[in-house]
Amino acid sequence: MKTKSLGFIGGGRITKIMLQVIANNKTEYKALVVYDTNKEVVTDLKNQFPEITIAGSASEVAEQDMVFIALHPPAIMEALELVKDHFKAGSIVISLAPKITIAKIAAKLPNVKNIVRLIPNATSIVNEGYNPACFAPAMSDWKKQTMLTIFRRMGHTFEVPEHKLESYAIMSAMLPTYFWFQWKELIEIGCRIGLTEDESRNSVRDTMLAALRTYFYSDLTPDEVIDLIPVKPIGENESQIKTIYNDKLLSLFEKIKP
Repeated sequence: MKTKSLGFIGGGRITKIMLQVIANNKTEYKALVVYDTNKEVVTDLKNQFPEITIAGSASEVAEQDMVFIALHPPAIMEALELVKDHFKAGSIVISLAPKITIAKIAAKLPNVKNIVRLIPNATSIVNEGYNPACFAPAMSDWKKQTMLTIFRRMGHTFEVPEHKLESYAIMSAMLPTYFWFQWKELIEIGCRIGLTEDESRNSVRDTMLAALRTYFYSDLTPDEVIDLIPVKPIGENESQIKTIYNDKLLSLFEKIKP
């Protein structure tokens, strides 16, 4: 039964991921409305997801039952100012960005009581996200559980205190980017040293999955796991890699904190 309409202000990567989640789950809504200032972006989305409606303005999106603010933090407050008078009574606003707090959103939208912040993960595109969420104090338990049920179609979704959302942005939402390019490079090296592409992909994929299970489920300490392999071809570069992680990630965390 189609009971809700969904709107997205912003048609970038995360909107594409969430539309794919809806498609994966074959979920039906009264309407799926998307607005972006870049017409090429929404046209591409329409080609991939014919069921969406391209809105003529952000105000049209704000009139839906559930409104996702899929914008980068610097653009959110200005966008809310433009559409603040168009939200329906009882509508639910979901921000998908770090840094902008529920209190800041509520100050801009004093008539909207149902405000949610969600830090979605790109792996939600295959319904295996790791997605922390928090809710405005005024939201009822029933509404919170309803939203969590919807979000869990994306994967593992769980409620956290708001002050931890930015930590999860670093340690969950962005975490795949720390590794994906390495896997790509390793697969290419495997091909250069005699494996077929399928053999190299399978070797990297299956060994990485086994390595994760070994690290997290073997009951060995981290040092004991690391000691299982005596030869460490890039061991002399470990301190440099650790420095990069600490410098880049801690610096980024400081930038996205409220």
